[in-house]
Amino acid sequence: MGSGSGNSSTFYRVIMSTDITLVSRQLFALVDVNNFYVSCERAFNPHLINRLVVVLSNNDGCAVARSNEVKALGVKMGTPWFQLKDLVRQHGIIALSSNYTLYGDMSDRVMTILRDFSPCVEVYSIDECFLGLQQLGKLWPTATDMGQAIRSRIHQWTSLPVCVGFGATKTLAKLANHIAKKRPEFNGVCDLAAMPSSQMDALLSVIEVGEVWGVGRRISQQLHAVGIHTVKALRDTSTAWLRARFGVVMERLVYELQGISCLALEEVSAPRKQIISSRSFGQLIYSLPELSESVASYMSSAAEKLRSQNSICHAIQVFIQTNPFREQDKQYSNCITVPLPNASSDTRLLVRAALFGLKRIYRKGYAYKKAGVILTGIDSATLYQGSLLTQYGVDEKSARLMSVLDQLNQKYARNTVSVFYVGSQKTWSMRRKIMSPCYTTKWSDVPIAHAF
Repeated sequence: MGSGSGNSSTFYRVIMSTDITLVSRQLFALVDVNNFYVSCERAFNPHLINRLVVVLSNNDGCAVARSNEVKALGVKMGTPWFQLKDLVRQHGIIALSSNYTLYGDMSDRVMTILRDFSPCVEVYSIDECFLGLQQLGKLWPTATDMGQAIRSRIHQWTSLPVCVGFGATKTLAKLANHIAKKRPEFNGVCDLAAMPSSQMDALLSVIEVGEVWGVGRRISQQLHAVGIHTVKALRDTSTAWLRARFGVVMERLVYELQGISCLALEEVSAPRKQIISSRSFGQLIYSLPELSESVASYMSSAAEKLRSQNSICHAIQVFIQTNPFREQDKQYSNCITVPLPNASSDTRLLVRAALFGLKRIYRKGYAYKKAGVILTGIDSATLYQGSLLTQYGVDEKSARLMSVLDQLNQKYARNTVSVFYVGSQKTWSMRRKIMSPCYTTKWSDVPIAHAF
């Protein structure tokens, strides 16, 4: 694990005895795009800059992204759109439907830029990325210089604003990013690894403990109950006491706050053991054919995700439900698990199984609001032990066909080629009446520049 003084060796032995693994010392950076969805919209529509903007969730239900101007009005994440009508009239808030195609493509562009700064990259979410830095290199004398270079390049190439936090651990890098966002004096970059201890103590003593990565609302309330209100107070609490009271996860978190890295950079995401694809419908659905279209579409999407991680599944689940908030309607919900004759990732087999299950649980006379599919029993396709009997959807012909299907849909848009006919009306589709164009992924939506 490392060498050093006698105290250091003793410390490492204690850590190992508590089921915590130390990570080799390095510098971590967390890059986070500010107000990501709103910033993506502003990148292609300058009229939205400095305006009050919210991006709405599926079916334009609630606010999932807010500009700083909207946050200043006290609008919380997840506020239902219908509750904002008065504020909209009073302040002229602009609402947009979620454009996930645009956001995903812009996220890919940001992550590609970050790989130029470090080969060690963990994409944590659509708008966040950890970098592992063994050394800064000759171009940047300090981490702050590197952080400003990252901000400058991302803004120049994508028009997206980012903040960068540096720390000796991932938890400290995440906290540094929070500080960079909230305190203008850092100009978007905070390096806790190079900060004098007195300054760091002063900062951590005024940051609420709930801002620590991994401390949720419930844990935050429990910490408050025992007198731990700030990040500094948590960092300075006995790890043995915290382990006895809250478990090893909290002990590991405090070691991270103390600058002792316990969380490694996950450069390769672990394959998911369960894949879910579901949506609420844009309007109520009554007929089996329309439900079948939606379930087939969701299963096609789930199968593509399954193949992207080189996996196969042994069973699928299908579920449908009415709207529990419409008390005037009859209520019904049901799900069914359908075992596959053999494990596969072939969309044809998975869609057939899903429609088989849907017919078993469908009931006439109900207004359905949501449907979905779940892939379970997921294994690696390369490690799967085949059978001597005839199997469907696992041979070389199936693999080639699915590969071509995925390539065509990735190149020409999803459902360009499908195994189930989807009607042109798509009454079950999400309601997104105020969605911006797909500026970067659809030729007809590419902005046109006029030269005079």
